[in-house]
Amino acid sequence: MCNRPFRILALALSPLLSSSAQTGLTIYNENFAVVRDSVPLQLSEGSQEISYSGVTSQLEPESVVLRDKSGTVDLRILEQSYRGDPVNQERLLQFFEGETISFQNETESGEQIIEGKIIRAPTRSSSGFLEPILLVDGLIRLSLPGQPLFPDLGDGSILRPTLSWKIYSPTSADIDAELSYLTNGLSWKSDYNLILPEKGDAVSLTGWVSLTNRSGKSFSNSQIKLIAGDVNKVIEVPQASADFFVAKTLSEAAPPSVEERKFDEFHLYSLPEQTDLRDQETKQLEFVRADPIETKKTYVYDGSLTSNYRVSSAIEDPNYGRNSQPDVAIYREFKNSENNNLGVPLPAGTVRFYRTDIDGQIEFIGENTIDHTPKNELVRLYLGNAFDIVGERRVTDFFRHTRQDLIRESFEIEVRNRSEEEVTVKVVENLYRWVNWEIVESSVDFEKVDARSIGFSLIIPAEETGKVTYTVEYTW
Repeated sequence: MCNRPFRILALALSPLLSSSAQTGLTIYNENFAVVRDSVPLQLSEGSQEISYSGVTSQLEPESVVLRDKSGTVDLRILEQSYRGDPVNQERLLQFFEGETISFQNETESGEQIIEGKIIRAPTRSSSGFLEPILLVDGLIRLSLPGQPLFPDLGDGSILRPTLSWKIYSPTSADIDAELSYLTNGLSWKSDYNLILPEKGDAVSLTGWVSLTNRSGKSFSNSQIKLIAGDVNKVIEVPQASADFFVAKTLSEAAPPSVEERKFDEFHLYSLPEQTDLRDQETKQLEFVRADPIETKKTYVYDGSLTSNYRVSSAIEDPNYGRNSQPDVAIYREFKNSENNNLGVPLPAGTVRFYRTDIDGQIEFIGENTIDHTPKNELVRLYLGNAFDIVGERRVTDFFRHTRQDLIRESFEIEVRNRSEEEVTVKVVENLYRWVNWEIVESSVDFEKVDARSIGFSLIIPAEETGKVTYTVEYTW
């Protein structure tokens, strides 16, 4: 399809105001935003019609609020309409389907005008794109023969999404009204990279916030705010979420930082400088640096593969829970506290860990996401499975009492450390047969993790093996 500009005359039914240069954006997690524009209005006494073309193509008409913030004029909105279907070449071809229009074609001898009938206009759908079909000089063509020249529609068709009002003003006045509305197509998320040194567990953190604009409108010199939290909103289609993270400025010489404050039951973040955000653009801004943050690496072996056990009745099958998996999980954790150079609300986001190699280059070692995390909480992330640490779990005995509701079961868990350094591995055992249980024998002290699981801590030297044996008794 030809992408060169097409000719069309758009008729305005009322004074058409262009987009304001004073725009504020508050972008939420759920792929929507509040847009605030300053709209200059030259009002006369009585009723008048005004149109404003500086809105997005994904505006929610029911959310529109137009008001005089100064309170000098008592504006009354008698009618409001929204045209969100601006014409483009594809729409115009569909409009003239079945009719003959002119096409301009560039040739060596100059411009040539060709007449063609649009048998089928180009159409996009979930199943794909249908090419146009035209009849030109008695022959069928599957492409446009040149630049389409469309007749004047003469029906007030618009080139951009437009809001129109019928306004009543009790007096003549020139005011700067505030226009606010909700729109889809704007989103934000955060990504933060944590870099570990060649040896050690203290990380340096750099965070980025990514702003994405798919709203159909570009914003210039906009003051942008971001809101983190689970804001309830009635939507017809589930929207994607996004993430953000912020921390304090670490140096007086640092550039202006993101400002964070509690707002209602959520957290609001203001970007320090006005920003241009063009339509179809993703913009990234560095917003935090913190160094050092102390972290801790832990190993966890959960070998039973029974995390989804049922609790409605006792499990009496002797073969249940005999599966075993060898992977030992790696977790990295840190405290979100001021003593650890953080201590700020951490909205949900993606965390990537890197380790510095002996050549000074960093290598990726795992990533995960966090949920919204208040300050002074522990952040704990699964990063993958250890290569040199292997677990094995075996059932060594099973007894079901024939006259009593009782099961006694014994296990042996072995963790082999094939690495060159000592490790501490937490062995987690899920007590899956019934809610009433008692550990009647154990080779290693255990801790109760929750109502249905226990944990053992094994310190395993390099190239050695750690072992746990225990017996649990269930009654019901």
